Amino acid sequence: MTRALLSVSDKKGIIEFAKGLQAFGIEIISTGGTKKTLDEAGIETISIEEVTGFPEMMDGRVKTLHPNIHGGLLGRRDLFDHMDAMKTSGILPIDFVCVNLYPFKETIMKDGVTEKEAIENIDIGGPSMLRSAAKNHEFVTAIVDPADYTGILNELKANGATSLHTRQKLAAKVFRHTAAYDALIAQYLTEQVKEEKPEKLTLTYERKQELRYGENSHQQAAFYQSALPESYSIAQAKQLHGKELSFNNIRDADAALRIMSEFHAPTVVALKHMNPCGIGTAETILDAWTAAYEADPISIFGGIIVLNREVDLATAEEMHKLFLEIIIAPSYTPESLEILKTKKNLRLLTVDFASQLEKNSDDIVSVLGGLLIQEKDTSMEEAKDWQVVTDRQPTADEIAALSFAWKAVKHVKSNAIVLGNKQQTLGIGAGQMNRVGSVKIAIEQAGEKAKEAVLASDAYFPMDDSVEYAAKHGIKAIIQPGGSIKDQASIDMANKYGVAMVFTNVRHFRH
Repeated sequence: MTRALLSVSDKKGIIEFAKGLQAFGIEIISTGGTKKTLDEAGIETISIEEVTGFPEMMDGRVKTLHPNIHGGLLGRRDLFDHMDAMKTSGILPIDFVCVNLYPFKETIMKDGVTEKEAIENIDIGGPSMLRSAAKNHEFVTAIVDPADYTGILNELKANGATSLHTRQKLAAKVFRHTAAYDALIAQYLTEQVKEEKPEKLTLTYERKQELRYGENSHQQAAFYQSALPESYSIAQAKQLHGKELSFNNIRDADAALRIMSEFHAPTVVALKHMNPCGIGTAETILDAWTAAYEADPISIFGGIIVLNREVDLATAEEMHKLFLEIIIAPSYTPESLEILKTKKNLRLLTVDFASQLEKNSDDIVSVLGGLLIQEKDTSMEEAKDWQVVTDRQPTADEIAALSFAWKAVKHVKSNAIVLGNKQQTLGIGAGQMNRVGSVKIAIEQAGEKAKEAVLASDAYFPMDDSVEYAAKHGIKAIIQPGGSIKDQASIDMANKYGVAMVFTNVRHFRH
């Protein structure tokens, strides 16, 4: 008689699946809690001990690691030697294995979990059975996902057996599942011993959604989220309204959230094509919106907006006047939602801003043939640590403006220049091949407001031309990392025009 071994931590659908298997004359072998569940449902089962002739021991650590189990799974039905060995040893074939694993992920996500608890939730027997069954998928059906129960039963009903193609697909799914399971264990144990650059990098992600297309319409794409969720992320955002997010929407929203993590007063970030087009901060979210909008009322069209306070009716009414792609906030008042939802395609999302300061995972970037991995750039230098290098000291207002601009420039694509005052960006030059080109773009965008602005540069000035150009257009204070062999030339140029300049001694490239 054909046999199936069922041992699941997730009991969803298992009773119906077991009944379905029994309807085809398949014997059910089961273990522990699964056997109890099936027995209580009136489903006749065989215990593991009856198959192995050996009791469970060591608190259940050893129960299925036995030749009577793995011989029944691994024996090739097309080889006489295998079948003869099984017969001689009294091993019966097991043709179906349905296993899902101890909840390791759920365990390590619990607050206050101990290492001992985590270790006890590392499944050994389950992955071993799944791998044995999946290896022998020419003959054995390996099942790890309750979502596959119905399809398997339908195939049995239609054909009396599962097809080789189905078994191949299920085997691949098993190895993906066990690989992801082992990756989380490896990650957890690596973190416990504080290994920072392990010789093997094992990463696992879970598909969140298939996307209509990628960066361009001819590119296929999907969105995968970290197996261990990060609350302050676009991956964990809740969408309240609007069209499905696109590939570019997700990348832009992520960039905007990263910028917002620098600000704690009421702030609005407006972003286009991975660069901020306006950042405003104020005492109220409405005033912050006004500052962000007025920073660049042209580029904000079709932009992504992040607000770090609840969206109220007054702010919603102002945003409703524009075409926007996405609005992200901690929450919305009912009145603000009502007005914003009148635009059927406007995507409205919420994110858990309370978890903004939690430690996030590293940044990972793909390159041909490999990956680059680095710590996220969470450094932010404070005014007390700056070095004033010019004859003129910055005023208190200039220090506040320099601090604001320094936070903003950190998130602009290099070469990056930001002009701003203490509550808004006024001009942004991004992604140019030379720094003075970014300075010219930022000053042109600011126009007459450049005379009220300070200037932030994400990296040092290689020559004094940027300082001279800025000074001639009214800039009175500059913040930059310093570190060029020609720093003195820039300092001398600043002194010539009476510009205050400070060095932070830390650069913030963003490629």
